[in-house]
Amino acid sequence: MATVDVIKCCHDSIRQTSENIKDAIVYLDAGSTESFQFLGAFPLLLELGAQGVCSLENMSVIDKVADWNTTSDPASKILVITSRLLSDAHRYILRCLSTLQNVRCCAVYTSISEVAHSAYPDSPLGPDAFREYESLLNQDYEELIKKSERAHIVPDNSGLKEGTASEEEGWSELTDIDDDISRYDGISNAKLPEEDYLSGYSEDVGQKLVISVHHFPLIVCPLSPRVFVLPSEGSTAEASLSAEHESSISSGLPPLSTGKLADAEDVSPGANLTAQFLYHFALKMDLKLEIFSLGDLSKNVGKLLTDMSSLYDVGRRKRSAGVLLIDRTLDLLTPCCHGDSLVDRMFSSLPRMLPVASLSQMKGSQCQLKGGPVKVERAPLAVQIPLKKFIVEDDTKSNVQLLENIEAFLDGWNTFKSDAPSADFMKFRKKLNDESCFQINESKLLHGSFVSTDNFRGAPYLEAMLDRRTKDGVMLIKKWLQECLRQENITHNLKIRPGLASKSELQSLLRELAKRQSSFVKNKGIIQLAAATVHALDESHSAIWDAFNSAEKILHVNAADTSQSLAAQISDLINKTVLVASQGQKHNTMGKSQGLFTLQDALLLTVIGYILAGENFPTSGSDGPFSWQEEHFMKEAIVDAILENPTVSKLNFLQDLSKELEGNLKKTKSDEKNEDPTGYSDTLDLDDDPWDSWGDEDADKDTSKEEAYGDMQLKLELRDRVDNLFKFLHKLSSMKGNAALREGMLALESRRNDDPSSTKGLLYKILTNILDHNDIRGMEYHSSTVGRLFKSGFGRFGLGQAKPSLSEHNVILIFVIGGINGVEVREVQEAIARSSRPDVEVLLGGTTFLTPEDMRELLFGDYSHI
Repeated sequence: MATVDVIKCCHDSIRQTSENIKDAIVYLDAGSTESFQFLGAFPLLLELGAQGVCSLENMSVIDKVADWNTTSDPASKILVITSRLLSDAHRYILRCLSTLQNVRCCAVYTSISEVAHSAYPDSPLGPDAFREYESLLNQDYEELIKKSERAHIVPDNSGLKEGTASEEEGWSELTDIDDDISRYDGISNAKLPEEDYLSGYSEDVGQKLVISVHHFPLIVCPLSPRVFVLPSEGSTAEASLSAEHESSISSGLPPLSTGKLADAEDVSPGANLTAQFLYHFALKMDLKLEIFSLGDLSKNVGKLLTDMSSLYDVGRRKRSAGVLLIDRTLDLLTPCCHGDSLVDRMFSSLPRMLPVASLSQMKGSQCQLKGGPVKVERAPLAVQIPLKKFIVEDDTKSNVQLLENIEAFLDGWNTFKSDAPSADFMKFRKKLNDESCFQINESKLLHGSFVSTDNFRGAPYLEAMLDRRTKDGVMLIKKWLQECLRQENITHNLKIRPGLASKSELQSLLRELAKRQSSFVKNKGIIQLAAATVHALDESHSAIWDAFNSAEKILHVNAADTSQSLAAQISDLINKTVLVASQGQKHNTMGKSQGLFTLQDALLLTVIGYILAGENFPTSGSDGPFSWQEEHFMKEAIVDAILENPTVSKLNFLQDLSKELEGNLKKTKSDEKNEDPTGYSDTLDLDDDPWDSWGDEDADKDTSKEEAYGDMQLKLELRDRVDNLFKFLHKLSSMKGNAALREGMLALESRRNDDPSSTKGLLYKILTNILDHNDIRGMEYHSSTVGRLFKSGFGRFGLGQAKPSLSEHNVILIFVIGGINGVEVREVQEAIARSSRPDVEVLLGGTTFLTPEDMRELLFGDYSHI
């Protein structure tokens, strides 16, 4: 039987749209771009006949001349692939149509189904969403064209204007049209046009436009053939997973489990969109799902998935698979920790692409005012791997080569003009000769990215890295680089020591392999991965990661001892940030350069400490795992740290205190400067007249009283905010819904003689027990329509079905609502390797790929529910 392969299935889905791709300009929004980048799908689009692949949000009139297929006619059709709701993508689609002018066919593919569109809060579209959108887009396009014709806006197609070097070149001709488009921030609320209304415009441009809308569910970011996450800038990943209430901790995370299911109308938008995605994902993968869940939100999603199943789905011949939905909040410890994963290190250290200024972000304040659904801005998955230091050694040669290439291009572009160099090119040559300017442009251009399809003799690079620890991954990369050099017959005089590879050795091997252009292109996959590894192993990044790892190990050791030792360790970590902040103030420098831990870092470690305390000392205090005195010391340490470092006022629980904190710090600095370090009195200064200040003593006393009152008021307000922070930490440490699951896991571990103090994550423990055919306490099975019929009807005649078990399936899909990280991917593979079932196929998916920095932002940033 064929193996389950997410990448292959995604490529097949793209091929099924070949009819609309051929001879079209393909526009991808930010989420689709992330997906296609991991898939390595850009060559596939060109292979299927696309004239060009462009950005939807950053489209330009120049796109119409970016034709890879020189034998084709000018594009008269476009294909838009979006991971967003149609209402969010509408403004950009309309801009494409109005800018390109000669488009006669527009196909729109969205990853959001029709049912999801109609169920989304405040959606203007109904159950027949795609047909409605076709009519509404045509209507808005007609209105825009008529308005531009009345205003006598005639685009100048004679060519690009000379003498302009602006970055916004190509938009100047369409300023008025773009202003009109800005009105269409969402779908028009006008009535759908009737057929007789359109019949009067037989010669109108709008009627010649043929619009079709389709569903394209497989817009995912596969890290390997069996591991995937959703694109971070897609509507499903951005949708809120929980509204603010007693058991919620963040909009980007599921609520804490309490055992109570939400009503159908109270289910979060993220739960609805996740259920729709999983249903259509299974259809595309040709899987018949048996649904299991752990956690309150997962149970809601499981119920939605079950309700979507039908007799038609049951009757089809599909491969049976078990799906396990898990709430991220059942295990917050694993994504908060800095574990032994090279992929996690790379994602944490590499710079990311800047998020596109999407419609939801531009209208964020308006959505809040209107009470619309919250959209979580997640870190883009597209990284920027620095390649400049490995493939560019001589800046002068590079400048000359670039100038020659640009001059040759301009000569071909302006063949009908004089042979003399244009004034624009002479200006550009002068500008490019400025070394600093070139370095900036080069650093933006020369970067790589992760592509899950790049492989070494059939073994995908990224998949191999996910399955290994840091040292093993570095050794494997060294081995691959040496093998590639041998295949390319590149001789080198490098002294490579056996054993663990160092950063300098990898960098030297990388430079040798990237010297030749042919070798660089052929081995771009390993070169990009090796460059990312060298970047992650740089001391500026590895020192911080290793320090976190050491601190987390110390917290684990103290958690196995007493609550007093754990509380003392947390207080010590916070107090060190006070020292770092005060030293930074004296030297007028702030940030990581002064020390490894900031207060934000210490707060993340405090979360880890509280979760460990909740597991080991659940009854130490009345409200939390620590005594009143232990918590008091921690609170005072945090108050002092905040007063020393007002930049932390950006944290969610310190909103509206930034001005007061900065003013307090300035006042403290000025008081220290006014103190006489020599100890001599100022009254000895003969230039001052002591009688001038006579009678002002009362005024000085009043001023000092006001200042003292202001300081006291600030500290009281700050203590109230810190009290709210610790109530939040109490929620994280209690997590009552996890108690039964944790007790069941401990019982199963003791039965297998496993170490209960093992730092393995929840996914490893659950999967290990599933493969060992053990029952998981708290796991719920969602019966299908036929299953419920057997249970309620035929069961009374002795024809009832036995409760299915997840361990019976050879294909298991685990989806973590809230996100996964690299350590969990490796531990899932370790669980499979130690089991007696090597034939089982496990797919692992999640809402997004989480780093410890992402968790800190979710818990303490703008989306926190402190």
